[in-house]
Amino acid sequence: MPCSYAIAMIMKWKSLAAAVGTATALVLTMPMAEAGNRRDEQDAARRAMLDGQVMPFSLIKRRVDAAVGGATYVGSEFDPSSNRYRLKYVKDGKVMWVDADGRTGDIIGMAR
Repeated sequence: MPCSYAIAMIMKWKSLAAAVGTATALVLTMPMAEAGNRRDEQDAARRAMLDGQVMPFSLIKRRVDAAVGGATYVGSEFDPSSNRYRLKYVKDGKVMWVDADGRTGDIIGMAR
């Protein structure tokens, strides 16, 4: 009887180790996939700017910075299908999203 209990415990530990190993592998590959998507997004924005489809991001960010009045810039996303930027800011502990037209630099919308 003690032998079968020991074997059952070993099997449980092996299963647990396999599950932890699989979860660790998934977690470690997620940032790389996200980094690849981010790189593709940056490449698309650069190509659109070089092709004259959008303004340089620095000009757009400067316009939005002036409109959000002292909020802290956190990051941005670019949508190549619509040539729009979504900029993320934090002000007074609240997240603020600002959508800007990449062609004109005009603010399209704001959301908290």
